[in-house]
Amino acid sequence: MDAEAPVTSESGVVVDATPAEVWEVLADLGNWPAWAPGYEVLELGEMTPGAAFRWRLGPVRITSRFAVVAPGRELTWSGVVLGYRAVDQQVLQALPGGRTRVTMRESLAGPLVSLVFGAGRLRAGHERYLNALETELARRSAAHPRGR
Repeated sequence: MDAEAPVTSESGVVVDATPAEVWEVLADLGNWPAWAPGYEVLELGEMTPGAAFRWRLGPVRITSRFAVVAPGRELTWSGVVLGYRAVDQQVLQALPGGRTRVTMRESLAGPLVSLVFGAGRLRAGHERYLNALETELARRSAAHPRGR
């Protein structure tokens, strides 16, 4: 994360799924359109630190590089689009009872970024993404109960 970035956001949600179950959804970037409206992977190779992937968020095409790929713990990437540098981080924290806290952080830097894309807009996008993730995990859990 860029601590000096003029725009930062952090949002989180606690889901009724284990970190492994959350990771299964997060790491399947090719399946984004099925549960995260507006997100689409255009090109994806191996998910390893330093590997590039191309994706689209709404009409905006983005090229990013994985920074951290730690199954069940963290997925972080960075990218530059239209002169703005973004770092996106998703951290998973195991909680009692097979639950997981999912924290999404982003820093955004570039010319006049706070005027063009403020923290409130960034946070709203993260909350939509996290709500969609929570809905997808609940759908999967209903389809395949864990026997609690």
